[in-house]
Formats: sequence, C-alpha cells, structure tokens
Amino acid sequence: MKAIASAGFLIAGMAIAYAQADIAPTGTVRAAYLATNPAQAIRDAQTGEVRGASFDLARELAKRIGKPLDFKPTASPPAVIDAVRSGQADIGFVAYEATRLGTVEFSQTYMLVQQSFLVLGDSPIHAVADIDRVGQKVSGTYNDSITLCLRRTLKQATLVELDNNPELIAKALVGRQIDALGANRQRLTTLMKSVPGSRLLPDNFFNVPQNIVGADT
Repeated sequence: MKAIASAGFLIAGMAIAYAQADIAPTGTVRAAYLATNPAQAIRDAQTGEVRGASFDLARELAKRIGKPLDFKPTASPPAVIDAVRSGQADIGFVAYEATRLGTVEFSQTYMLVQQSFLVLGDSPIHAVADIDRVGQKVSGTYNDSITLCLRRTLKQATLVELDNNPELIAKALVGRQIDALGANRQRLTTLMKSVPGSRLLPDNFFNVPQNIVGADT
C-alpha cells in the first residue's frame, strides 16, 4: 500500500469544494466504505474502533467543514457507488475502475493498493507470470477491481468469480476448486491464516488507485 497524495492537500481542496456544494445536507457527513477491504479501514469487532486511511480522510474532511461523521460499512464496491448515487451517502471510498466512470465523480488518487495472488504451498505458480496458464482456475470476488481486470486480461486460464465470503473462499482454495485467488495484499494476508501452508506471491499483478467518490452533478 502506497500513499501518493498529501492527505492535507487532498482534503483541503475537497473541503472547499464540498462546503460550496453543501456535501452534507443532513448535517452529517455520511461516508460509505468497503467493510471487507482492510486496505481502506478496519473496524474492531469488540470495541467498534475504526482505523485506516479511508477513515482518517473522512474524519478530517468532516472536521474541516465542521460537521459530524457517520462512517458507514458496505458489502461491495457497487454498494458504495449505489449509496452515493442514491443519496444514502455523501461520499464513498472505492477503487478506480474504468467501468465505474459516469456513475459518480472520482477524486484524485490518494493511495495505491498492491494486488497479488494467494496459492497453496505446493502450487506450481511462483510469480504473477505463472497465473495465465492453460488449465488453471484463477479466482476473484464479484465486482472486485482485480476481478474486473482479470475479465479483460486472462487469455488461457479460466476466471472463477466467487462471493466475498472468506470461509467459502478458503474452502475453494484448500479443496483445489481454484488454483489462485487474486485480491489486495491486506485481504490475502488475512486469508492466509485460514489456509495453512498457503503463500502469497512475491510480486504484484498491478496497483489499484483508491479514490473518494461523490455524486455526479
């Protein structure tokens, strides 16, 4: 994970623009984020405490325009976009993807998140270059940015799209229903705990830009 924009610079610009547009008509900044993406934010199940880059940005934006923050978890990238588009959220945090253009407005990129693959210990896949091979089943979760990219780029391997359910994903990998799972490194590192002997490829497939989105006006 790599921050590429100054948080202060980004938020300062957004605060001015959003203050002029009255970003929080309800009196509260409602920010939607992807609950299953630890690269964005992590919520402690016991204390409810939230930490992460997306939460820090949302909190600072709310502070600068003088309004409270409601940091709302969502289940998928489309759910983040739908929440913003429908007015259920004022801003959202989601990865940039060309197919998402035109539905919401994207801010400049504030962070790049590394995407790679998780495989079993005895897998013949040792690097990203080994992924696209005949007979291999490569997986990603529905509507995830890496899955959308794999749809366009895989030429020989078969893409298997799965629900974003860590338990079922782990079973699919252990049961050899899939040969590799693509996701960001934070998610894959967490999943490794459920798949003994699994390993994370040392190189990256690509880096996904992370952006703040607002209603397309």
